[in-house]
Order: sequence, then C-alpha cells, then structure tokens
Amino acid sequence: MITAERTLAATRIAGLGRREVSSPEARPAAVAIIIAERAGKQGIWLMKRPATMRRHAAQYALPGGRLDPGEDHVTAALRETQEEIGLDLGADSVLGMLDDYPTRSGFVITPVVCWADGEAEPTPSPDEVAQLFFVTLDELMVEPRFLTIPESDRPVIQLPIVGALVHAPTAAVIYQFAEVVLRGRSTRVDGFEQPVFAWR
Repeated sequence: MITAERTLAATRIAGLGRREVSSPEARPAAVAIIIAERAGKQGIWLMKRPATMRRHAAQYALPGGRLDPGEDHVTAALRETQEEIGLDLGADSVLGMLDDYPTRSGFVITPVVCWADGEAEPTPSPDEVAQLFFVTLDELMVEPRFLTIPESDRPVIQLPIVGALVHAPTAAVIYQFAEVVLRGRSTRVDGFEQPVFAWR
C-alpha cells in the first residue's frame, strides 16, 4: 500500500523547483490537492462538476477556482476547498506548490498541496459538486494514457481513475503530484495537452 509522509512530501515538493507561468492575459487560479485519510487509507479528493455549470460542466476537477482580488494562490485554494467540499484547512496544512499549468480556457492554475490531519468528512456543495471521489494513493499510481489529436502536436494526457478517464488540466496536475510526491521524480507536465472539449 502506497503511503505518504508529511515531511518527505514537503521536501520533495520543495526540491521540484516549481515553474511559474507569467501570462498577463490569463486569469490566475488555484486548486487544492489534499492528502487525506479515510478508512485507514490515504488519498486525495476529486470532484465531478454538475452538468448545469456554465463552464467546464460535468468535468472532473480538484477543489479550486479563480483568485479573488487581493488573494494569493494559497488563500484561494483553501477558500475554494471550504466552499466546494466543506473542509476547513489552515495555512499550516500547506506542504507547497507544484508547477503552474496554463489552460486553453485562459487560466493559469497553481496546484497547492495540502495535508489534512485526521479523518474529517467533507460536505460538498451541490452547486459545485455533482460527485465527490476519494482516490487512494494506490489508485493514483496508475499509468497515464496519451492520445494524439489533429488540433495539437502535444499529447493529450488521460488518467484512468474513478471508473472514468480524467483529462488535463486535472489529469496533468494529479500526474505531477503522483510523480513528485509519491514517486520522488521531478516530472514536468506543461507539455501535456487538454482535450478539445476543455478548450472552452
């Protein structure tokens, strides 16, 4: 069984030397990758968005969203986590940040890795979350799939988890988390493409 240790996870994230993306025309956003425990197993929380949402409907996502005025990425990730899945995490839960991922829909996503102590049960908001999945660390060790599409020369990344295929940007962010935190590899994911349906 794959397990994560808090100090080692933070050390591996710090050792990545994360890449920041400066794009004045893009909107900054943050997502939270929350290492949590449930029924004696460690994993992360993954959402499926409601089909009624105006943007990215029915897509798989980590808790997160755009930054409010005056917010930094950590504050936004923690706020969105509370609003979307009802978990209150303090700034002391943050282990570090992974590489920025620019999206086709005009955002630059900063992944914030957090550590949740205990077995707090989330209470997802029905306006934001159609389904909430606890994906164990063992499940995250799955090998990704890569597709070619005529619209791009970059490979589209897919992760076969939660009985579905999760695409970038979420798949790219989760894959880097698994590579850096679980496998101890400094893998970059900015070369992975999103499917065309996520470009809007």
